Amino acid sequence: MRDLVIVMGVAGSGKTTVGAGLAEAAGWPFVEADAFHPDANRKKMASGTPLTDEDRAGWISAITAHVAQSDAPRMVLACSALTRFVQARLVRDSGRVCRFVWLDVPADALRARMASRAGHFMPVSLLDSQLAALDVPDSAERINAMRPVSELVQMLQEALPSPDPA
Repeated sequence: MRDLVIVMGVAGSGKTTVGAGLAEAAGWPFVEADAFHPDANRKKMASGTPLTDEDRAGWISAITAHVAQSDAPRMVLACSALTRFVQARLVRDSGRVCRFVWLDVPADALRARMASRAGHFMPVSLLDSQLAALDVPDSAERINAMRPVSELVQMLQEALPSPDPA
């Protein structure tokens, strides 16, 4: 079985930090979903306009094509995966068993985190639209992401079953 651990949540929840930490600690490939956004999506978000599922279609196709071509038994994907549309496409098109891990962070902490990061295309003004769009899958593992990253990584390593080697 090949699987995909999807570290999901809204902007500022720590997806990249936790996902990269998990991948490094476990020796699994890491994929950053933001790297697949076309310039048009980045510009739209930077201007304060939320993406629609139509905007997300090409983005999620590029991610799933990348993930599906890998032979790695397990991969970690940092991806907002806010909507059922994106979640369903990951499940349908990635060629992997998808395991969603939702990084849950209070809105005030999210705002503070977003305000403190420089050079990111996602403005704090889009946080409310992301929270409104967030539709967490019933099967997602909910993680209180206010804990230290090292603790979150260890928790996830313990919670995830070992991937099959083939």
